[in-house]
Amino acid sequence: MKNFLLKWVWVVISPFFFSCNQAGKDLCFETDYAVLKMDSTGFLTSIYSKVDNIEYLSDKKSSPLLALYAGNDQVILPVSARQIDEKVMLTYANGAEVIIEIGEKEEYLTFKLISLTNRGKADHVVWGPYYTTIREYIGDLLGVVSNERCTIGMVACNDNTNTGLPTDGDMHQMYYRVHTPDPIKYPLPDSLYEGQRLRIGGDGISDVAFTNRKEGHFFFNKGNGAEYIPEYGSYIVMSSRDRRATRDIFFTLIPGFENVNVPKHHRVEAVDEDVLGSSVAFFVCPKEHTLKLYEKVVLEEGLPYITQQGKWVRDPKAACADLAWWGRHDSLISYATQLGVRAVQDEGLGEYYVNPANRWADKMISYGGKQISIAEFTKMTNEAGIAYGLHTLCEFLQPHCSDVSPIPNDSLCMVLKTTITHDLNASQTDICVADTSWLNEWGTWHCNKLNVLKLGKELLTYEGVTTTRPYTLKGVKRGAYNTVAQTHKAGEVLAKLQMNCYNGFVPDMNLQDDYADYYARLLVDGGMDYVDFDGQESFMYQGHGYYSMKRFYRNLFEKFHTYGGNELRVMGSGIMYGNWLYMGNGNIGGGNNMFNPVTNSFGIQGKDERNGNVNNFICPTFGIQNFQSEWDEQVIENLQSKAVAWNATYMLGLSENAVEKCLDKERVFKAFRVWEDARRADIFSKELKEEMKAQENRYHLERINDHTWTLYTVDISGEHVNPRTLIN
Repeated sequence: MKNFLLKWVWVVISPFFFSCNQAGKDLCFETDYAVLKMDSTGFLTSIYSKVDNIEYLSDKKSSPLLALYAGNDQVILPVSARQIDEKVMLTYANGAEVIIEIGEKEEYLTFKLISLTNRGKADHVVWGPYYTTIREYIGDLLGVVSNERCTIGMVACNDNTNTGLPTDGDMHQMYYRVHTPDPIKYPLPDSLYEGQRLRIGGDGISDVAFTNRKEGHFFFNKGNGAEYIPEYGSYIVMSSRDRRATRDIFFTLIPGFENVNVPKHHRVEAVDEDVLGSSVAFFVCPKEHTLKLYEKVVLEEGLPYITQQGKWVRDPKAACADLAWWGRHDSLISYATQLGVRAVQDEGLGEYYVNPANRWADKMISYGGKQISIAEFTKMTNEAGIAYGLHTLCEFLQPHCSDVSPIPNDSLCMVLKTTITHDLNASQTDICVADTSWLNEWGTWHCNKLNVLKLGKELLTYEGVTTTRPYTLKGVKRGAYNTVAQTHKAGEVLAKLQMNCYNGFVPDMNLQDDYADYYARLLVDGGMDYVDFDGQESFMYQGHGYYSMKRFYRNLFEKFHTYGGNELRVMGSGIMYGNWLYMGNGNIGGGNNMFNPVTNSFGIQGKDERNGNVNNFICPTFGIQNFQSEWDEQVIENLQSKAVAWNATYMLGLSENAVEKCLDKERVFKAFRVWEDARRADIFSKELKEEMKAQENRYHLERINDHTWTLYTVDISGEHVNPRTLIN
C-alpha cells in the first residue's frame, strides 16, 4: 500500500514537495501508473500517465470529480473542494455538500461517497465525465478508453453505481457510431464524419438484421460508459441514482423505428437504494495490464469474483468452445469427451420459460431409447466433467406461467396505475378511470401488439381510452388470459402491465428476486452447472437498467452457492455492463453471419461483436457454429486456430445425425481436440496469435506429447510447411 498522498501543495509557503509535485494549488493522488490532480473548485487538472509520460486530461472540456444531477439534464457542479484527513469535501452551487473518502492503492484510486447533505432536488451523483484526449478504442460498455499503450477507466464498486450519464431506463440505446481508430491509415469516406450516429439495421424486430454495415469504421454501440467526442477525444463516466421514489421515464432500447419499439412512458417503481455508498475505482495502466488490474480491483474491493475452471471469468485463458446440442442424447457425453469440451447447452429441448407450477416444463432427455429426467442425465454428465444446461428465456413470463394465469401475481411489472371510479360487476365493460395516465399509448416499448390491464386478480385487455370525462376504456375484454372476471369496488387500482417482446409479461423487482432464487434452486436440483439466459431484456423492462441486472445476478450466484452449487457457467444474449462480472460468454448469433470457417472470414455481425468486445476487454465470439457433415479436417482447424488467435468463444453445434454423416469424423474430432488441449495449455504467444489472425493464414497442429506441439503453416496447395515447436 502506498503512503497516502492527499495534500494541498502550496509551493510558495511550504518547504515540502510530495510526489505529485504541483506548482500552485492542487490536490494530488498518485498510483504506480498515474498522477491525478484536482483544483480547489473540485475539477480535475491532470490525468498524467506514467506509462508513456503523457498528459491525457482534455483541456477543452472541464471534468468534475463528482457532479450532482437533478433529473437527467440539470447539472449541479462543485464550486469548492477541501481536504479533511483522507477525505475530500465538495460544495456545490445549490448549497449541497458531499464528503468523498479517498483510497490510494498501488495501481488504482477509490472514491466513495459517504455523505451528502442539502441535496435539494439532486437525485443522481455522477463520477465525471472525465474527458481525455484518447480517441482510438472506446470501451463504451465497460467505461474505459485505450490507445496502443495505455487504458484509462473506472470500475463501479457497488451495484447501484453503473456506467453512463443519467438517462431514462438507466440503459444504453443501440446505434451505429462512425469512427476510425487511425484516420491516416483508415480514412473515412467523404460521405461520413467522425462521431456520426446512425440507426441500426433491419426492421427493429429481427436481432440478426440489427447489424448491417460491413465496413470497419462502423461500430455497433454496446454501452454508455465511454463516448467518443471528436472535438475532445473521449470521456468515461459512472453514475448512481436515488431509486427511493417513483419516477416517470420515456424509453426504448432500440430507437429510430416507426411503429415498432417506439418509446413509451413508464412510471418506474421505487427501490430502497440511495446514492450514498456510491463508489468507483479509477485507474490508468498499460493496456496489456488492463484485465489483470481489473481482476485485482474485483478481488480487493470485494466484488463478485466468478471463476470458470478455476480461472477468473474475464481472463482470456478461460475462453473456450462449448457445445450446442440437438436431437437424442445418447452420444452427447461421448462426443464432448472426445472433443475435450466441458460445457453443453441443450438447444434441441427448445426454449425454457419459468413457471412455478411446472418448473421442469415437461422437458425430458431422450437417452437409451427412453425419456429420463434432467437430473438423471446430469448425474452422468457431471461424472464425466461436463456442465449441462438449458436455453432459457430468462424472466419472460408467458401466458401459461402460473404467475400470470389463472391468478396473476401482484408483483407483475406495471407501467402505470390509476383507479376505477365506480363499482363493477363481473360482466361490465364500460369502465371509467380517474385519469388517462398514458392509457392511450398502444402497448409498451417492446411489445406494440397488446394492451393488458390488471384489476385485482383479473386481467383485462383494452383498445384505448376516451380523452374527455368520464374517461372510459374502449374495447374492453374481461377475464383475459384465463383469469376470472370479478366484481370490483370504486377506487380499486387499475394497472397497465409491462409486456415482453414475445407478448408475455415481466416481473417487478421483488418478483425478480424470487426468480433469482427460483433459477438457483432449479439449477442445483437439476444438477446443472450451465445456463443460457436469452432474453436479457427481462432486466431492462423494470426501468432500473444495469442495477436490475446486477441485482439478479448477485442473488442468483449467492443462492446457487448457498444451495450447494459450485461453478456456474452463464451464457446469454449479450454481455453488458450489468453482467460483465458474471457471464462466461456471450455466444450470440451464429453461422456465416458471425464467422465462416471455410473462408476464415467474419460476417457483419461477427465484425461488430468482435470490435465491440475487444474494445471492452471481452473475448470475441463466433456464436453457434453448426457442424456440417461435409467439413474436413482443415475447416475445423480454421475454426479452432482463429478462435485461438482472437481468444474467441463459440458453441460447436452438434447432433448425432450431422456427425455420423461426416465421412471424416475421426480426423475432424481429433483435430478439434488437439487444438482444444493446446489452447488450454496456453502454448500460443501473443505474437503468434497476432500472426494467426490474418484471414489468409491457415494452420495444422500436431500433438507430440502432453507438453509439446508442432504447428505447421498450410500453404496454398494444402501442404504443411514451416514447422514450429510449441511448448508449455
